[in-house]
Amino acid sequence: MTERSTLAGLTDALLSEEGERRRIVAIAGSPGSGKSTTAESLKERLNARRPGVADILPMDGYHLDDLVLNARGHRPRKGAPHTFDLDGFRAMLERLRADDGREVAVPVFDRAIEIARAGARIIAPDVRIILAEGNYLLLDEPGWRDLGALFDLTIMIEASEDVLIERLTQRWLGYDYTPDALVEKLEGNDLPNMRLVLSNSRPADIAIRSDGAA
Repeated sequence: MTERSTLAGLTDALLSEEGERRRIVAIAGSPGSGKSTTAESLKERLNARRPGVADILPMDGYHLDDLVLNARGHRPRKGAPHTFDLDGFRAMLERLRADDGREVAVPVFDRAIEIARAGARIIAPDVRIILAEGNYLLLDEPGWRDLGALFDLTIMIEASEDVLIERLTQRWLGYDYTPDALVEKLEGNDLPNMRLVLSNSRPADIAIRSDGAA
């Protein structure tokens, strides 16, 4: 059964359970839910109390490159589940769980140029809590559901659909889209991805709201 929590409560819980074994915490949520912001905030809270204990593995680092997406005709749906290197992401989770005493270089998506940068973040050997964050970490579909065996704790960042739509709309307002182009952008990709996460994600261990609702 999913429990409700807060960042403060989650920080306390994660640090109280810290041991020698490295743990992987999945932070999932719809586009616009604030999962990346939540992951960064949780990392800061954890490291403020125990320096170097936590770091982040962003799923967005496993976007397929535009060269691949264009060749497959998938570029307009960039960000949908089939536009990620799921096997590569799983392999990285397995490598991090192996906890073999070596640093691990992970890719990070650069939104300014829409490209994933290889080796853009180094996860140190002494990191004990990996915060894996991404839209589809709890997706109940083939391949994605298999990731569950690699997570020690799962968290869903929740917000109402109205709030999500408003946030996603605001995300694109600075790009000089015409009203029709903006609607096409949202309805053609962002909102289908949002609705997929809302309708077809497995229950998380913990839920945190990002819209201020109870």
